[in-house]
Amino acid sequence: MMDYTLGKGKYENWIVSETKFSPDTLGKCESIMYLGNGYMGLRSATEEPYLKEVRNLFVNGTFNKFGEGEVTELPNLADVTRIDIRIDGERFSLELGKTENYVRQLNLKNAELVRQFDWTSPKGKILRFRFRRFVSLENLHLIGMKMEIESVNKPVSISFDSGIDGRMTNSGSQHFLEGEKRIFDKQFLQLLQHTTESNVDVVINSAHQVTVNGKEIKNQRMHIDRRKIWLTFEAELNPGDKLEMEKITNVYTSIDRPFSEEGISFQQLRDVALQDLRDSLQIGYDGLFKKHVQTWEERVWNHYNLHIQSKDGFDLLSLRFAIYHLTAMAPAHDERMGIGAKALSGEGYKGHSFWDTEIFILPFFTYTNPKVARSLLTYRYLGLEGARKKAKENNYEGAMYPWEAAWPSDGEVTPVWGAVDIVTGKQTKIWSGFIEQHITADIAFAVYQYYQITGDQDFMNRYGYEMIFDTAKFWASRLEWDETHGRYHINDVIGPDEYKEHVNNNAFTNYMAHFNLQLAIKYYEKLQRENQSLLKQLNEKLHLEKAYPLWLERSEKLYLPQPNADLVIPQDDTYLQLKEIDLTKYKQSKKVGTLFLDYNLEQVNQMQVTKQADVLVMFYLLNQVEPFFNEEVKRANFHYYEPRTLHDSSLSLSTHAVLANDIGETELAYSLFRRAAEIDLGPFMHSSDHGIHAASIGGIWQAAVCGFAGLRLTGDQLSFHPRLPDHWEEMEFTIYWRGEPVLIKVTKSSLMIRTHNGKDIPLNVRGENMICHGELEIQL
Repeated sequence: MMDYTLGKGKYENWIVSETKFSPDTLGKCESIMYLGNGYMGLRSATEEPYLKEVRNLFVNGTFNKFGEGEVTELPNLADVTRIDIRIDGERFSLELGKTENYVRQLNLKNAELVRQFDWTSPKGKILRFRFRRFVSLENLHLIGMKMEIESVNKPVSISFDSGIDGRMTNSGSQHFLEGEKRIFDKQFLQLLQHTTESNVDVVINSAHQVTVNGKEIKNQRMHIDRRKIWLTFEAELNPGDKLEMEKITNVYTSIDRPFSEEGISFQQLRDVALQDLRDSLQIGYDGLFKKHVQTWEERVWNHYNLHIQSKDGFDLLSLRFAIYHLTAMAPAHDERMGIGAKALSGEGYKGHSFWDTEIFILPFFTYTNPKVARSLLTYRYLGLEGARKKAKENNYEGAMYPWEAAWPSDGEVTPVWGAVDIVTGKQTKIWSGFIEQHITADIAFAVYQYYQITGDQDFMNRYGYEMIFDTAKFWASRLEWDETHGRYHINDVIGPDEYKEHVNNNAFTNYMAHFNLQLAIKYYEKLQRENQSLLKQLNEKLHLEKAYPLWLERSEKLYLPQPNADLVIPQDDTYLQLKEIDLTKYKQSKKVGTLFLDYNLEQVNQMQVTKQADVLVMFYLLNQVEPFFNEEVKRANFHYYEPRTLHDSSLSLSTHAVLANDIGETELAYSLFRRAAEIDLGPFMHSSDHGIHAASIGGIWQAAVCGFAGLRLTGDQLSFHPRLPDHWEEMEFTIYWRGEPVLIKVTKSSLMIRTHNGKDIPLNVRGENMICHGELEIQL
């Protein structure tokens, strides 16, 4: 059972709590309470084991392919969190005895997991347990754990095993070879792992300090077995005695910088890792945690400065939850790495990056932490190698970005086969890796948005222009000439609505491809005027003098679906002619995908039903480039497609929330915002079993800031059209515009904008152009 009201005082609306233990619903809290720092993610499984648990420890970028016929995935590293506890020689479990005062909490402010309860053994012995855990933001390699056990009423014998368990798999696939194991000084455990295909070395070290009433226990027994190394501790407790264990672990890999550079040996990596552990153990849990908390305060909460006044504290908690997870998932330390669809919280989607990053997650960083945004876009630049490989394999030119991406040079890594077809009983073929191609234009849009907001000319010169030009080359080669109508089409694709496969002229895909081509033309002509030297370099690499005329001719003749008599833009060539069915029970279902309990994908392909925002996300994105149809057209499309959209993708609700607010339906927008927040935080206890919904979490921030606060990029300036919901009295946050921090405060009656150093910023507020001279306050 979840409870979000237990935070008091300075922790009000900072605490995510579970108040009742259930061995059948472990996945939700394992996921939504996971701990991470962008370098690694640790799923929050309990210390004592349970049948349905999933223990995951991932280090970003360590992708490995198990075998032929499978795709690369983030491997599940050795487990360091399991502790096998015995009370009077019998296995401890919350499935036995009696549990009272149970609570497990993630403190978003401190980024610490705490679990505590009183437990009465089957023999009537009462013990008080408290477990604490964090993954350090100050030292990216570090995991801290602390266990306290107090005897309440009777003498008790306690023993426990704790160490490093390399027998973990990814749903049965073992990604590591048996590695060397060693115990130094009877205290420092070291286990080495080596991936079977990608040749990544992993060093995991752990050390313990165990005391009873402050006096250290040193009679531990040492064990080494296959893929496992551990220590056994024993103690006798009388009533009032307290056993405390601190366990400090660190993780290093051979792809870490600087260890991935030539000339640095694996032995040097081991030495550095072990010395780091020795130093960390001297500091201890509390000292390491203090540094970690300070880092979160300085780098995260003080930096983003987001606050709202709402009638319901859940709204503020959900936005803090979003910022917590956006921080935990972002590999700010290394531009060779992206963000997985489940972040680092579970095995879902194998750690692969999708369009989720550019459209739903990246805007948060582009507006609020441009350094991280640049790193994530540089990952896509490095991915040009794989994108060019995919284009060539499909007989296209330029760069065709993979639908699912892992290590930048890997190219396409989307699995070919998926869930069962309820009609045929066969596995369903996953076509996204073959024909869901809009991601190429989505990445181009993200480059455009980043450049417009940050003004980062160095990024464009080094990476951005090349990305735009090569993706435009792909689209120019991808278009198909339709002689009958005298125009170019894009046939046989999947748009954002993945319930429609093999469609022609998906509106989102066509419009985004057109945007990509037009952007390439704009930047080519810009370089002609302003930087002919750079244009010459890019021309030599990409043969732009041949590409430019094609961009001009083909973008001019690319078919862009127009509104019909009812002002509705057809999602594709056939959507508006498909049969309609009553979707009520599917829209009301608490679970996603219930449509496929009654139909297979081939049948769904023939219905007017949409998985997620498709035409509507096109409105949201392209309005940031230039005025894109009028309010009447936007309203007509919202009211046509929203009833037909099941929101079976977690990406969908936030876009609908923003668009609902745009057309003045603020309370509907608020309802959609809440539903988006409740994808992970809601009461349904199996919604997050496979990991958090990273894109939805980015969408929560966009729904609030770009929706209710009305912040939007419009061409080359910021625009505001705030509409706070009835529940909210005030909203305040900081963004960065062209390198300068800008404080924004919205109330029901006013908008205040303040720059850090009094710099002038051109703005558009509710359609009126104006200049902010250091500070501007407008009555709404």
